[in-house]
Parts: sequence; C-alpha cells; structure tokens
Amino acid sequence: MPPSDRRRHYQWTNLVVVAVSIGVASLFGQTGPRGVGDLAGHADVGTVLHAGSAAYDPATRTYTLTGSGENVWGTADAFQFAWTTLEGDVAIEADVAFVGAGKNPHRKAMLMIRQSLEPDAAYVDAAVHGDGLTSIQFRADKGGQTQEVQSNVAGPLRVRIERQGDYARLYVAEAGQPLRFSGGAARVAFSGRLYVGLGVCSHDKDDVVKATFSKVVVQPLAASTKPPVLYSTLETVPLGTGSTDRRVQYVSTTRFEAPNWYPDGKAWLVNSGGKLLKIPLGGGTVETVDTGTRTRNNNDHGISRDGSTILISDQTEGATAERGGPSRIYTLPIGGGEPTQVTPNAPSYWHGISPDGKTLAYCAQRNGEFDVYTIPVGGGTETRLTTATGLDDGPEYSPDGQWIYFNSVRTGLMQIWKMKPDGSEQTQVTTDEFNTWFAHPSPDGRFLVFLSYDKSVSGHPANQDVRLRKMTLATGQISTVARFFGGQGTQNVPNWSPDGRSVAFVTYQLVPQW
Repeated sequence: MPPSDRRRHYQWTNLVVVAVSIGVASLFGQTGPRGVGDLAGHADVGTVLHAGSAAYDPATRTYTLTGSGENVWGTADAFQFAWTTLEGDVAIEADVAFVGAGKNPHRKAMLMIRQSLEPDAAYVDAAVHGDGLTSIQFRADKGGQTQEVQSNVAGPLRVRIERQGDYARLYVAEAGQPLRFSGGAARVAFSGRLYVGLGVCSHDKDDVVKATFSKVVVQPLAASTKPPVLYSTLETVPLGTGSTDRRVQYVSTTRFEAPNWYPDGKAWLVNSGGKLLKIPLGGGTVETVDTGTRTRNNNDHGISRDGSTILISDQTEGATAERGGPSRIYTLPIGGGEPTQVTPNAPSYWHGISPDGKTLAYCAQRNGEFDVYTIPVGGGTETRLTTATGLDDGPEYSPDGQWIYFNSVRTGLMQIWKMKPDGSEQTQVTTDEFNTWFAHPSPDGRFLVFLSYDKSVSGHPANQDVRLRKMTLATGQISTVARFFGGQGTQNVPNWSPDGRSVAFVTYQLVPQW
C-alpha cells in the first residue's frame, strides 16, 4: 500500500530531529557526528579503510551516501550511516539505487533501524544488494550473528522496513507498483531510543561505493484501529551447509499450512481452506489438487517416497456446515483423483510412511487417548504402538526404517521420543525446557528438525512466537535455526527437500492496516 493510502506520514524535511546523546557523541569525539540535510548525523560505523560521506540535494529530496566497509553481517558491522533518532514503532521507506556499476555484487544500500551506533548493535534493515538480492537482515541481540530472510523480488525500486513491537517487516515495490509486504519478517526486541536511517557498505574493505535514497519517508506507527491481515509465507532454509539464510518462496493473504516437497524438488504441497494446493518453485500458477469428494483436508498430508501417491487426512465424512467431521486417512494418485480410504476408525491423522512404502504411521484417538498407530498402506488392521497416558503424536520413520520419531507429553512437557517400528525401546530424545513438536529426520539420517514453543504454551496453537530447531543426531547438539511467528501449520508434516539440503516451513504475520 503506498504511503498516500496509509495514515499520515512524514518527510525527512519535516521531521523533528532529536539530539544525539552525549554517550553516542563520544564515539566520534567531543564535536559529535556531523549532520546532513535534516538528519541528526552521519558517520562510519565500525572500522573502515576509506572514510564515507553523505550529502543531501534539497531540490530532488535525495540523499547520496558514499561508503566503504567490509560488511554489514556476522557479529560486527562496518559501513557509512546517516540517521535520526526516534522512539517506539516506526517505518522508513525510500527509492534506492546504486551509482555506477560497482565491483562487488554483495555491496549493500540499506534502510536501517538500529539499537545503537556500536558495530555489534542489534539492528534490522532492508538491504538492496548490488546483484538485486533484497532481504531483511537482522541481528537480534548485541554481539549476535546476523541472519536474513531473502525476498523473492529482486532489485525493487522502492523498499520499506517497519518495526512494530518485537517484529520488523520488509515491503518491496517494483517500478510503478505500490509497496507490498514481502513475506520477510524478523523478531528483534528493540527498546528505548533507536537510530533510524540510511546506510551503504561496499562489502570490500578496499573499495568505495555510492548509493542514492530519494523520496525518503519516516512514518511513526501508532496502534491501528482496523483488524490486521494475516499473511502466510512459505520459506525455505538450507541446513546442510550451516547457513541459516531463509528465503521467501511464496506469500498469500490466504492461510495455508504444512509444506511437503514434491519428489522432484520443483514444487510444494500445502493445504488451505480444506483444499490441497501445489505451489511451484520459482513462481508460476498455484494449482488446486483434485481430491474428489474429500474436500475438508487438514494439515496432516504427505507424498509417498516413490512419488506415486498423496496421503491425506480428511474431515468430510460427518461434517456439518460449522465444522469438519472426525479425520480419516486416505490415499490418492499423485496427479489427483478420488481418494481411497485407509482408516475406517476416526479420528486418525497421518504423519509418516515407512521407507518401503508399505506402512503408514499416524496419531489416532481411541477410547479417549491419543496414541501412535500403524496400518498397511492398503488398509487393514491397525496396530497400537504407544500406551502412555497423555498425547503421543507426530510419528515419522527414520530414513533407514529402524526408528519412528514422535512427540509425547508423558514427562510433563512435550518432548521428542523414538521407538522401534514395533513400539519397543521407547526412548526420550530431547530433555529441555520447551514444548517441542513434529520431529522430521533428514533424508540422510543425520539431523532432526522440530518446532518448539515456550513451556507455558500448551498444544500446538497458531499465532505464537516459536523456534525452528535442528538436532545433530550423532552428538545430540541442538541449535536454533530461526525464531518467528508461527505454530500450527508451520511444519506439521515431513518438510525436508529430496536432496536433504533444505527444509520448508510456513511463517505468519498479522499485518496492521491503516
């Protein structure tokens, strides 16, 4: 939505500049940083070999920044920054362009919100790179590692970064188009006075680059009186290389959930509004998968390992106008068609298939208890594998078929467990202070990824602050891949890419409207 269609906004030329504190000024000597245009100051942040500069042309309302610096990344930054200071929720937007061809494709022109002028400060920015890559970068804590969520729009004309509470969001616009939410969001808990402004980094300590920022707007954000709009974003993150750079693949204002990769790695299967959708990699038309008379699909679905069959959990039978019926498991051809029922008993929620494709593992409620069951893929007698009091859920086979991973609340918190396919040797895998759900083993058997809630959150509800975490099975070491707004629908079902290099997941944002 363009600024004219939002609420009242402020140009830099009309912005009341707040004085920089004595403590910050001391970073630049007794005279403090120099101002430019209507900005309070500009200076090099961190260590640079070539001093940067900033200029303002009032006739065109354009700021031009020249800067060096090795990078804005890792645990410390080096770049030229021009800023003003503000408190509370705020947004900044501008048309952004580099001057000249440049040498390094990773050079950056940035709109930034920063906790301080120290090189290792927490920050979030909208970074336009020399090769067109545009992302929301962030360092959530002072001295922490920088992460990013890459937009699926390259080289936009105009960008916007806004901070509201503990979340910041990236907006992009191509030439002639209004700004729109990119799907990229970051959780950064800022406090107090913030530095809001423009930055440029050469990404090469020996080089100097120049960028222009025109039609710059600062927009203090007050509470909206209108209901927010829910955005669903399909993201991927590589896990085999140690990188945690997330990438937006698809964004919608319709809620969708639970991505499975197609075996060729070229599309994802998700559920939305009772339907199944096929989302192509790299853009293109989203297709509805034909599920015949089963039109109330939930988020417990998947694809057989040989790519021939879709497995669904559907609530059409017994449904009313207000709500779905009890879930049952069905199979259908990979290209769609009328499903074949597998589980006559309900409710049953599919979660895993054995490596040989012969057996399904699922969560089912029988006689008031939710437990893990298996059944032949063609139907037949179901076998109960767990008997502990409380919920056992989310069963998924290891790639060698030797284990079934599942989550169980039997110890008081929801934790990851494993057992043999016959239900024997039930062993706890995680033992920490989170409620953890839906463990998915990597195709090579080296890792698990799972979703963790704060211990105060019961169940796996939607719209929560959650963590996607990875365990290295050989060592038991657990690391946080990402923190975001999500939960129910984020990664209920198998979500590793066929080559084992990435996982897919869904994040959500409640985006305010003015």
